[in-house]
Amino acid sequence: MKLLITGAAGFIGSNFSFFWRKAHPEDSLVLLDALTYAGNRHTIAPLLGKNVRFVQIDIADRDAVQALFAEENFDAVVNFAAESHVDRSITHPDVFLRSNVLGTQVLMDACRAYGGVRFHQVSTDEVYGDLPLDRPDLFFTEDTHLHTSSPYSASKAAADLLALAYFRTYGLPVTISRCSNNYGPYQFPEKLIPLMILKALEDKPLPVYGQGRNVRDWLHVEDHCRAIALVLLRGTPGEVYNVGGHNERDNLTVVKTILAQLGKPESLIAYVADRAGHDLRYAIDPAKMHAQLGWLPVTRFEDGIRQTVQWYVENRAWWQKILDGTYRQ
Repeated sequence: MKLLITGAAGFIGSNFSFFWRKAHPEDSLVLLDALTYAGNRHTIAPLLGKNVRFVQIDIADRDAVQALFAEENFDAVVNFAAESHVDRSITHPDVFLRSNVLGTQVLMDACRAYGGVRFHQVSTDEVYGDLPLDRPDLFFTEDTHLHTSSPYSASKAAADLLALAYFRTYGLPVTISRCSNNYGPYQFPEKLIPLMILKALEDKPLPVYGQGRNVRDWLHVEDHCRAIALVLLRGTPGEVYNVGGHNERDNLTVVKTILAQLGKPESLIAYVADRAGHDLRYAIDPAKMHAQLGWLPVTRFEDGIRQTVQWYVENRAWWQKILDGTYRQ
């Protein structure tokens, strides 16, 4: 198989690239990334070589994407490329619409033009909005209505609907996976877990929104990669698959867990003004993934967070280049 992985220099895309290369060493991979602020070519450098190459392309650049498809004969596309930080979407929503909506359309148009290439869209549970904190019995299913809260989630919901429309209108073989909050190695340090780890390592205040009571369902990135691979290979075109971790924790608990593992005092926690439109709780029911594809998460949060904290401790050179900006060179 020849696989195009977009957003391959980002957090989940790079982890998936390593995962697929290990599981399918005979396949050819084209790793695509625009190398915006969150893309780090150093992350995927060890992969480059025989049957694996990197191209720096913006997925919203129609001419460049079409030229790449004309050059290669792709069997499948996995689209990780997206602007994903909610805070940034609040201040710059236009950037999110261009990348997340227009970019997805450009990719799917190329898939149509070159023989109906298999297309998988990596989405988020944030398209469902949020759940009340006092109803732990409620979960997002694939039938939950879309109810977005931020420009980021609205852009991802729009891309999802567009993908399903391309399946129905053009017969493009499309699948969508919607995941809960990922964590693990190579995550850009603007997100909660790596941000808190790095702040704690440097004995700096750890900024926590509101009172830290917002609940997220934490999914280790390796479990997510395994789920995407199953959907890509065995999923039914036109279907949506929810991928959840069954690991709900509020933000304050996550932060305290990180501090305890690093032996740092809770006095480092600094409560800050809450985010505008901050969702209360995310929780996914992955029953469809289990029933149809045999997938369940295998990483307990207690194990995964310990491994993740240790990875950042042992890979200071990786994140230090991000903090000082040299990763862009």
